[in-house]
Amino acid sequence: MKVLVIGASRGIGHEFVRQYREAGDAVTASARDDAGLERLRRLGATPIRLDVADTASASGLAWQIDGGGFDVGIVNAGVSAASGAGLTAPTEDDFDRVMRTNVLGPMRVIPQIVEALAPGGRIAVLSSRMGSIGSRTSAGSSLYRASKAALNSVVKDASLAFVGRAVCISFHPGWVRTDMGGSGADIDVATSVSGMRRVIAGLVPGDSGGFFDYDGKVIPW
Repeated sequence: MKVLVIGASRGIGHEFVRQYREAGDAVTASARDDAGLERLRRLGATPIRLDVADTASASGLAWQIDGGGFDVGIVNAGVSAASGAGLTAPTEDDFDRVMRTNVLGPMRVIPQIVEALAPGGRIAVLSSRMGSIGSRTSAGSSLYRASKAALNSVVKDASLAFVGRAVCISFHPGWVRTDMGGSGADIDVATSVSGMRRVIAGLVPGDSGGFFDYDGKVIPW
């Protein structure tokens, strides 16, 4: 199998590369800097340089993956935002940084990934349960929540725009012990990624546009 992982220099993305390589799959994966690219080489992946928040870099993804024939594309690139109770207005700089990376970035790369997929390919985008409107019971972390709700909308649109060409889903990876999730999170990165890989492997066309927990449970939009 051939796999593409966008945003793989560390954390969840890096673990996707490690597990798919351990399973014998051919993996192409992106990082923004030399250190990240070298970590991917050491795992046996084909590294590509990409910054989804940079216009020129993101627009150049297509030629780097042209003809890839990927069975799976994973979009993992994302940033966190400052938390706060209630509806906290972010600074303009924070708003631009978070929305550019978490929303505009996937909007830029998903169409390019679809063009490089094999027939029946699958795209999984890393979102968060915090982006769910239907299951929300309290306010807080409003910028991050807004970015993930917008990302879920992008994935739903992609599932409709590319019907018959790709199965597109959003994932909540769980509360994972990474640099972003912190040491007190519920699960380790290996558990999260192995669960998501099982879900990806079992996807069918009717799942496209869905929002899933790492263990396959459906999450309300």
